[in-house]
Amino acid sequence: MSGGPAAEFIDPETLRAWMAAGEAMIVDVREAHEYQVAHIEGSTLIPLSAFDPASIPPHEGKNLVIHCASGVRCGMASEQLLASGYRGRINRLAGGIEAWYHAGGSIVQG
Repeated sequence: MSGGPAAEFIDPETLRAWMAAGEAMIVDVREAHEYQVAHIEGSTLIPLSAFDPASIPPHEGKNLVIHCASGVRCGMASEQLLASGYRGRINRLAGGIEAWYHAGGSIVQG
């Protein structure tokens, strides 16, 4: 199996551990109105409707984690990133922010 770029699912517990260690760059690809209602603290909003792979913040030494509401849009964003030539590992939060919340993950509301 090649070690080339891929998008892999991670669970909320993995993300929580990476966040605690300062090892996560979280990109939320939901729309602005969804982000305003609730989002994961420290996440960067890059809506899928205006997604530009070049707008992913620098994250050397950190795990790139893309999430949406339930896990569908982050797949589309991952495909766009890979098509743009992105060479790193892309981590998708399985179940999106809904799974994060139900697993006890903290969110910023309002």
